[in-house]
Amino acid sequence: MEQQQYAQTRPRVLVVDDDPTVAEVVSGYLDRAGYLVDRAADGPEALARAAAHRPDLVVLDLMLPGMDGLEVCRRMRGRGPVPVIMLTARGDEDDRILGLEVGADDYVTKPFSPRELVLRVESVLRRSRPAQQSGSLRAAGLSLDPQARRAVKNGTELALTIREFDLLAFFLRHPGRVFGREDLMREVWGWDFGDLSTVTVHVRRLRGKVEDDPARPRLIQTVWGVGYRFEGVAESGARS
Repeated sequence: MEQQQYAQTRPRVLVVDDDPTVAEVVSGYLDRAGYLVDRAADGPEALARAAAHRPDLVVLDLMLPGMDGLEVCRRMRGRGPVPVIMLTARGDEDDRILGLEVGADDYVTKPFSPRELVLRVESVLRRSRPAQQSGSLRAAGLSLDPQARRAVKNGTELALTIREFDLLAFFLRHPGRVFGREDLMREVWGWDFGDLSTVTVHVRRLRGKVEDDPARPRLIQTVWGVGYRFEGVAESGARS
C-alpha cells in the first residue's frame, strides 16, 4: 500500500524513442532521479500510453518511424496541455525551431548527457507547477492567474504552453523594461546559457496569441540590438 501511494506521488514521465538503447538509458536515469517512467517506441504507442496514464511530462524523439515526433506532439497537445522535451539527432536550427513551433517546451540534441536531460526535466516540471502567488496579473486586456496557470485576453482563454505562460507573466510583472534574450533565458527558463533562438521562437509564438496584429506588435515590442519590452501598463488591483 505504501509503495502504491509512493508511486502515485512520483511525477510520471513518458519516454518516446525507437532506439531501445537511448530509451533504456534515459529511463534508467529518470527512474533513479525519482520519476515514474513509461516507455513507447513509436507514435501510436505513445498516444495510447498517454491516453491510458496521463504523463506529467513527455520526452519525445523527433525522428520516429511512421508518425514523427512533431505529429505526436500536436496530437498530445490537442488532448490538453502537457510539457514536452523534444529529442533530435540533428543539430539543425530548423529542426529545433520546428519542435518549438508545435509547442515543445524544450529540446535536447543527440548525443546528449543523460544527467543534463534529467536537469531539463526537473526545470520544465518545476515551472509547470502552479505558482505560490495568489494575485492576478492584468494589463492591456490580458489577465493571468499564476496559481491556476490560466491566461485570458478580452474574456477569451489563451492556449499557452508552459514557457509562453511564464514569459507573458514575466513581461506583465516588468512593464516598460527592456530585457535581452540572455536576461529572459536566465529569468524565465532558469538557464545561465543556452540557444537564444529558443527565446526568439517563444516571443514570436506569444505575439501570435496576444497581439491583435502579430506582424505589427503593440504589446511585446522589439528594441533593436537590445531585446524586448512589454508596453502594457499594469491595471490597478493586480498583484504580483
